[in-house]
Amino acid sequence: MNRQPHANSREQVVASAIQEVVGELRLIEVADYIAFIRLEHFACLSDLVDSAAELYFQPGTLRLGHGGEAHVDWSGSPRIVLDLELRPRGVTVYFQLTLTGHGSSVVVNYVSFEKPGETPEHNTALLEDAIDEARIRRNEPLAYP
Repeated sequence: MNRQPHANSREQVVASAIQEVVGELRLIEVADYIAFIRLEHFACLSDLVDSAAELYFQPGTLRLGHGGEAHVDWSGSPRIVLDLELRPRGVTVYFQLTLTGHGSSVVVNYVSFEKPGETPEHNTALLEDAIDEARIRRNEPLAYP
């Protein structure tokens, strides 16, 4: 598949948007990911993603897609790849999140816009706005005298 010139900017938007969720997902033991993936317990993986996402996004905004992959061998560190869907209002992003011992990365596979704009840049801005609207806003704590 040929990568579009605007793919990098959209991957940065998605990576930035899910940064806190990734932090939550990294709290889970890699052995649990390996077990759930190898035993095809994708409902368990889905629950993990939902639990991590519910702290930062409206329900249903970020969810597990078609599953995941566990790359484990004797000579290297494990690599977990999760197929995820980001679904803020009016946009659907299909992407893969890769978790390793050294960090994480996002690869956007496809973006669908309900009402696309005229240019890729406009659509990227639509994506950013839609994600921003789907975030859960935390109110400042009340200060008591």
